[in-house]
Amino acid sequence: MTGKFAMFHPEYGILIAKVGFWSGNASEYTKDKINIEGEHMTEFVANYLMKYEINEELAYTISNIASVLIILLISALAYLITKKIIVKILETFVAKTHSKWGMILVENKVLERMSAIVPVFVIHAFAPVFPAFAVWTQRLAFCAFVLVILLTIDKLLNTVDGIYRNYEVSKERPIKGYLQVLEIIAYVIGVIVIISTLIERSPLLLLSGIGAATAVLLLIFQNSILGFVAGIQLTANNMVKLGDWIEMPKYGADGTVMEISLHTVKVQNGDKTITTIPTNALVTESFKNWRGMQESGGRRIKRAIYIDMTSIRFCDEEMLNRYRKIHYIHRYIDDKITEIEAYNQSMKMDLTDIVNGRHLTNIGTFRAYVDSYLTNHPNVHKGMTMLVRQLDPTEKGLPVEIYAFLNETAWTDFEAIQADLFDHILAVVPEFDLRIFQNPTGHDFRRLHYGADN
Repeated sequence: MTGKFAMFHPEYGILIAKVGFWSGNASEYTKDKINIEGEHMTEFVANYLMKYEINEELAYTISNIASVLIILLISALAYLITKKIIVKILETFVAKTHSKWGMILVENKVLERMSAIVPVFVIHAFAPVFPAFAVWTQRLAFCAFVLVILLTIDKLLNTVDGIYRNYEVSKERPIKGYLQVLEIIAYVIGVIVIISTLIERSPLLLLSGIGAATAVLLLIFQNSILGFVAGIQLTANNMVKLGDWIEMPKYGADGTVMEISLHTVKVQNGDKTITTIPTNALVTESFKNWRGMQESGGRRIKRAIYIDMTSIRFCDEEMLNRYRKIHYIHRYIDDKITEIEAYNQSMKMDLTDIVNGRHLTNIGTFRAYVDSYLTNHPNVHKGMTMLVRQLDPTEKGLPVEIYAFLNETAWTDFEAIQADLFDHILAVVPEFDLRIFQNPTGHDFRRLHYGADN
């Protein structure tokens, strides 16, 4: 083995720190040191137990079990002290300094992730207690250390992206894609280091072997690799997770995500059937995720009613007097009449012809009523867009669209409230001397032929 590879061997980690450089005799020195320290500690406990006439084999078994429990206890205590005390002190300090970067580090829990290094160091340091397993214990501890570093780098890169998003340039030149490439490179390097440590081979040798087999591996595991990469992208971009309600018409999916695996995503539709979607398809193709609606607390109504355009006309005095009795719009009518009269007088309009000047219409008054009705409805979300608008006239009449959000997102409750709203709106249309448009039915032709009484 060479000096370059020494850094990848955890069993030499403590010795390298002590002697400063790698030497050819380090392996023997490490083995002797492990045996001396390990035997000293286990022998002490075993000899103490044998004083009480406990069988030698049982004494050593109890000694090993006690040592494991003590090491685990020390590791847990070290982790709790680091996470609950030291990390909290650092977070408090950051909060007092009001550092924007520091606060983002705290919000992304980078310090909490780093605290997992402490118990790994403790286990690594106590490995000599078990001479027979010391080397493998230190190797596994080193692998755990690399894994924690990788997870910390992942959090740190997310923090960098969060900091960068605070600048205006991030809207034009996002860096998340570049950071994801760095994440992939870091994970590849980390996996190579872990494998080389476990098999006790140089990382360069491992890389050369992988390079020769890359073409074969890509061919054999093509679908698995695509699914794996897609899974990472779905997670990293928070595109979909368990419990999300998604729609993907191409695959007949319209329901809740039940399972996300390497190759497939299972969706339970509203009719309780199961649709299976390739994981890679969620990255390469478009789909609708309703999670944003559920998290926002508002679900949209976008529905139009069609008004027969032959029933639209200017309001006369008799109509205005009736409309004034409607609670939601009596003030609107008075204010609007005052505004219109002032305008007509200022423009010196000849009001003997109704075409001249401005006048209230029954369709405009109806829109004002619906708007006021929605504004005062307890289930209409007040913090989201709400409007009542006319769309382009069609052969079916004039569409009056209600665009609003309800504060109830559950499907059954939402549909019930929406139905109640339109029950009322449809029923109130004739009160404004308007008619709902619908194609003639057999009943209409019968009335036309036999008279209105039949």
